Amino acid sequence: MEKIFIYIKHNFKLLWLIIEWGNGLLFDLLYRKRLNNQLRSIFTEFALLPYCYRVLNQSDAQDLFSLIQRQELSDLEFFRPHGHDFHSINSQFYNRTLLMMGVFDQDDLVGYFFLRFFANKKCFVGRLIDRNYRGKGIGINMNHIMYEISWRMGFRCMSTISNKNKNVLKAHAKNPTISIVKKLPNDYLLVEFLKSKT
Repeated sequence: MEKIFIYIKHNFKLLWLIIEWGNGLLFDLLYRKRLNNQLRSIFTEFALLPYCYRVLNQSDAQDLFSLIQRQELSDLEFFRPHGHDFHSINSQFYNRTLLMMGVFDQDDLVGYFFLRFFANKKCFVGRLIDRNYRGKGIGINMNHIMYEISWRMGFRCMSTISNKNKNVLKAHAKNPTISIVKKLPNDYLLVEFLKSKT
């Protein structure tokens, strides 16, 4: 099924927009209330001082654009949940199934992470951390927040990872929750993050 959706997304833009609209409508009807209930406590539960983790809103669009623009091109090669230009970033705040979250060091946005929900109870995760803030535990905490939101909502938590993305593969090498679901075209892996049964 993932192959079909990927093909439609890249070859039939109008059809993909219709699918996106329907997915957003179904998600709002079936899961929006549950998501809002989870968000009330999850950022408190997974606080990591001195940083502030929170949902982004449209007033953060310029900060998100600036965060992405100041990263090296090599860091963005495999990070394409949406375009990197301001218009593409700003338009994502109208996407009802994309939960955009940020990490702030005082007033500076230093990390961006997201969950992309589908009405079939799957969600896809991704993250980007400013080069100057890596190795401080921010990414691990992002993972906790993303995974817990999806698990508590009863969603499968997934991602696609390129076999060429050595940094992400290295970062996930010690991740006890990761499981390879299958190989995808163009040397990508579909992975799932599984909740421990202990």
